[in-house]
Amino acid sequence: MKEKAIRQLEELERLGSVKKMRLAAEGWREEWQTLIAILMSARTRDEVTVIVAENLFSEFGTLQEIGKANPRDIARVIEPVNFSQNKTKYVIAIAEVLLREYKGNPPHELEKLILLPGVGRKTANVFLAEYGADAIGVDTHVSYISQKLGWTKHTDPDKIEQDLLALFPRTHWRKLNSTLVRFGKTYQSRIEKDELLLRIKKC
Repeated sequence: MKEKAIRQLEELERLGSVKKMRLAAEGWREEWQTLIAILMSARTRDEVTVIVAENLFSEFGTLQEIGKANPRDIARVIEPVNFSQNKTKYVIAIAEVLLREYKGNPPHELEKLILLPGVGRKTANVFLAEYGADAIGVDTHVSYISQKLGWTKHTDPDKIEQDLLALFPRTHWRKLNSTLVRFGKTYQSRIEKDELLLRIKKC
């Protein structure tokens, strides 16, 4: 089963690489920018999140500026992302906590990351994987594709994560999220996506 799953992952990676795209976690100069961008990407398309994050970091260039910002000003900039009011509170609170407790540098331990305002396991794991840790962030793309390919029978993200950790060798963990997200975003038609997944399932 492990060998088959690896073959399937490689096919997903091949099919998802036909379009160049930047995911929300990628390409930021500072680690705190990466963390905030991932947080804002929840239930929001990456292409929207990247533009919003660029605007945010252009207007508020440091954690100190974000932490001291008027919430209305942050909300104005990040309004295009879904749940922007809640995310406004989280962005400011994260800045304050990182400055107060971590000298502005996000921790690289899952247990500490998930204590930050608005940061759940998915956000924490995507952040950790982006910086080289062996971690799997389970979002809607990962959940859907994993179920379709029979990698898991669960719908709960935490249980899906455990199934994937058990199924794949550690060397594959950190690329799982980005590979499946790229595939999911490349083939947005449900019919086309399901046809491809049915073919990949037979690999």
